[in-house]
Amino acid sequence: MAYSSSNRIDSASRVIAASPKTIYQAFMDPAALSSWLPPEGMSAHIDLLEPREGGAYKMTLTYESEHSNLGKTSENTDVSEGTFLELVPNTKIRLSVQFDSEDPTFSGEMIQTWYLEAVLEGTKVTIVCEHVPEGIRKEDHEEGLDSTLENLAQFIEK
Repeated sequence: MAYSSSNRIDSASRVIAASPKTIYQAFMDPAALSSWLPPEGMSAHIDLLEPREGGAYKMTLTYESEHSNLGKTSENTDVSEGTFLELVPNTKIRLSVQFDSEDPTFSGEMIQTWYLEAVLEGTKVTIVCEHVPEGIRKEDHEEGLDSTLENLAQFIEK
């Protein structure tokens, strides 16, 4: 896989009132992951999840309402797949992400790294996306990352 031609990096972070282990486990369970990962206005279906280094994953995100942007794969879906590049229990999850799209502005490999850092209030979760495809608007992506972190906090803190 070739990296996206973009050198753009998008990121977001949030402190969540839970241990790094609890958050890490929420990433390893397909049912949990599909409930908190999709940004507001979307739902997810985990088609494949092999949470081990070198393991594959495939996910379909579906837009649930009228959305100003069309999906990357079809009118209302974004299908992404990739590989778990690095798993450091309770500390770091690093993935390759490739979108299933005929639009070349979404081609190439994006690297997404989740950092889990224990802090006094719980865990600081930071998502760093490298080589973000140029077809993804920066403001939309950052809003989506923030929404995902909000969902994770609600899922964990309930």
